[in-house]
Amino acid sequence: MTAPLLQVDGLAAGYGSSQVLFGMGFEVGTGEVVTLLGRNGMGKSTTVKCLSGLLSPTAGSIRFAGEELSGRASYRIGRAGVGLVPEGRQVFPTLTVRENLVATANTRNVKAGGAPWTLERVYALFPRLQERQRQLAGKLSGGEQQMLAVGRALMTNPRLLVLDEATEGLAPLIRREIWLCLEQLKAAGQSMIVIDKNIKPLLPLADRHYVVERGRIAWSGTSQALASQPDVVHRYLGV
Repeated sequence: MTAPLLQVDGLAAGYGSSQVLFGMGFEVGTGEVVTLLGRNGMGKSTTVKCLSGLLSPTAGSIRFAGEELSGRASYRIGRAGVGLVPEGRQVFPTLTVRENLVATANTRNVKAGGAPWTLERVYALFPRLQERQRQLAGKLSGGEQQMLAVGRALMTNPRLLVLDEATEGLAPLIRREIWLCLEQLKAAGQSMIVIDKNIKPLLPLADRHYVVERGRIAWSGTSQALASQPDVVHRYLGV
């Protein structure tokens, strides 16, 4: 049996005296798309911070491609192959679109014979970024900034792409464009963790789902299982 690309086990973390995660555990296989679902304040973003090195866990393990990542610095985790599209976009506002993309470029994780992510590939995925490549990122619309955030993460050539609320606050047309992008990435074999409140487009996209409740996994299963259990969706997600 092939080992998971990412395996999180018994993860505990918090802020000061306030504990948020209580034994969080889940895994992502190579080429698999999984979701972390749940209401606000349940621990999803705290989990992402632990995965990306922005927060050190107090217990537990984060194994990625056979290596322990728990407690590593963010830049080392990025170099290991974990790419983050953070909540709120967090582009570099005083750099141009092109400068934002070039700043994170990293080809060390490209598989032998694989096609690396380059400016040309990102521009092909998001033509609007090429049109605005000389524009300051801070002057872009919210949707364009989100495209830039995704493109910037892809330029690190990640083995695992983590998207934290990538469609939040976007107009329906732009949101659809982001979902189409994720569908293309999945078809190309990109491993992903997706956190989002829009359940309907996640069902055909994701292979498996994890529902987070008060810092623990309360439910897990396939899209078919989630779609057939509306009580789970209502109880844990409120929709």
